[in-house]
Amino acid sequence: MSAPRVAVVGIHGHGASHLRTLAELASRGLARLSAVVDPREPAAADVPWFATLGDLLSAGPAALPDVVVLATPIHTHLPLARAAMEAGIDVLLEKPTAASLAEHGELVAVAERTGRLCQVGFQTFGSHALPAVADMVARGEIGRVTGVGAVGTWVRTAAYWGRSPWAGRRRLGDRAVVDGVVTNPLAHAVASALWVGGARAATDVASVHTDLWRANPIEADDTSSLRVVGTGGTRYGFGLTLCAARRTPARVIVQGTGGEIELEYEHDLVRLRSGRVTAEKRYGRTGLLENLLRARSGEPLLCDVRDTGAFMRVLDAVRAAPDPAPVADAFVDWVDEGAEAAGPGNPAGDTRHPVVRDVAAWCERAAREQRTFTELGAPWTLAAPARGT
Repeated sequence: MSAPRVAVVGIHGHGASHLRTLAELASRGLARLSAVVDPREPAAADVPWFATLGDLLSAGPAALPDVVVLATPIHTHLPLARAAMEAGIDVLLEKPTAASLAEHGELVAVAERTGRLCQVGFQTFGSHALPAVADMVARGEIGRVTGVGAVGTWVRTAAYWGRSPWAGRRRLGDRAVVDGVVTNPLAHAVASALWVGGARAATDVASVHTDLWRANPIEADDTSSLRVVGTGGTRYGFGLTLCAARRTPARVIVQGTGGEIELEYEHDLVRLRSGRVTAEKRYGRTGLLENLLRARSGEPLLCDVRDTGAFMRVLDAVRAAPDPAPVADAFVDWVDEGAEAAGPGNPAGDTRHPVVRDVAAWCERAAREQRTFTELGAPWTLAAPARGT
């Protein structure tokens, strides 16, 4: 049988990484790139180019791919994924799944009605470390779980927020966008912590308390904390920022009565600390596109759209929350590291970025204590006017 045909929609930015992944899969005979879709015509392409997904879908049966990868703005996820599945195409959809919980429900309904596969691009769900952590918890390695948290202290420059018209926006006209720290750059931290804690469906989340802040001149949040409670009583705490003094590996922390497990999900690295043992192990990872291709022959999806409901419940709480409050200038230092600031996630251009003072320590506390910055009394929250949550 010939290798499945794959089209990539959105080939700039993160879409370029999907092209590299596809090239590696093609070298193994597992897939072949059949088309690229982007409003900007590529300078050189070995396959047909289409300006829109609609152009590709209307080009005739011979042009239709078996799988489409959607690396497009958040507010386009539902219409594009729906169009692809209704055309009989399986989908790898970049995270976050959609711009609201209602849109997530529509995507699930389309997948069920059409019988197509819809994998969401939470790459960490392909990490073998996640089930390993869940197994440690189930075996009682750290006793009874007392809380699950995630810490993310990253850096994003001004150029990052200027990379596209939707970057850092909560809405565009009447469409939700929700492009903030919780829902996009560090969405993996939230989704991975929920997964480890056993939360998959929206009904697995009982409540979400948001505490959203911004140091950048944007609509969305860049420094936020969350307190989430699962329907089974598990407490989750999240301390997330893009305004750290330096980037550190994002971590999921599972605390128990007899120790803790720490997962650096970017590196598939697990640390177990208990009264009996201290151990560290690095795990492998299965790529989500490769898994989707195998799922066409019966292998289970690692990140089925149906299993992102718990994350979407959190996203929806962020979407519906009051606009993020600005962190007062007295608590922010603007720095410019020049060319050194460019790299993954930070495009070339304006390399200035704000640093919220002591934010890494407050993020750590928010995750470990399952309390928000405001509940903990972080200094910038005390200086801010009262607002709703």
